[in-house]
Amino acid sequence: MFQRAFFSVVGVADPARHWEYNEYHQLDHRPANLALPGVAWGDRWVRSPDCIAASTGSDHSFDDSHYMAMYFLRAPVEEATRAWLQLGEQAYQLGRRPDVAWRKNHFQNFVFPVKGYAAPRVLLSPGELPFRPVKGVHVTLSHFTEAGAPTHDAFAWYDRIRIPDLLACRGVAGVWTFVSEDVFSVPILSERETLPPATRITLLYLDEDPLEVLQGIRAREAEWRKSGRGRDLSGVEDVRFAAPYRAIIPWQWNWFD
Repeated sequence: MFQRAFFSVVGVADPARHWEYNEYHQLDHRPANLALPGVAWGDRWVRSPDCIAASTGSDHSFDDSHYMAMYFLRAPVEEATRAWLQLGEQAYQLGRRPDVAWRKNHFQNFVFPVKGYAAPRVLLSPGELPFRPVKGVHVTLSHFTEAGAPTHDAFAWYDRIRIPDLLACRGVAGVWTFVSEDVFSVPILSERETLPPATRITLLYLDEDPLEVLQGIRAREAEWRKSGRGRDLSGVEDVRFAAPYRAIIPWQWNWFD
């Protein structure tokens, strides 16, 4: 169902423009994108001040980011991507991109969906999960610096231990994982070592308050380490950015007032 995804992490450089930015995105940009035949679904979330305080990561260029958007694209991917890009250019040509002068892009990229997971309690498939309402999400952007066995083993641990443990946490409805497109440009593992680190994205769908869910996950992590289910990946994984986000409610855009 989902052949590609698009992620965007942005900041608003002018503090007085948050209302205008959200008005444009929620009432113009997002509806136009959702109407494209190649778009399966898309949404936006806000890293409000309390979420900013709870964020972590090694890449401090994300410190002044405020919003994240993601869209799932259907096949045929080339056609969906072309229509997506054409819509953006058309909006610019029509003067419908008011954020051009004061938007700061922190991360924008098309990515491959790796796998979706739904908590058994939600009674939905992973493909149905993104359509389910949330109170927020939690995103992790990581670089895995090796292409060999250590990274392979880390991926296996995430798939078979870490993510199932997360699904058992209160408020976690499901998870989707993604990887940057560049890893598929060189299919031979031994040759990837000359490439920049691949970006992996882990997106948690939350149906309770994002900060309360994150607090619960952090409390559980101590238990996982004691039980041997935890794992130190500091030599393999560089967590560039990890942050909770809140759902955006139309016309309630006053987090930064």
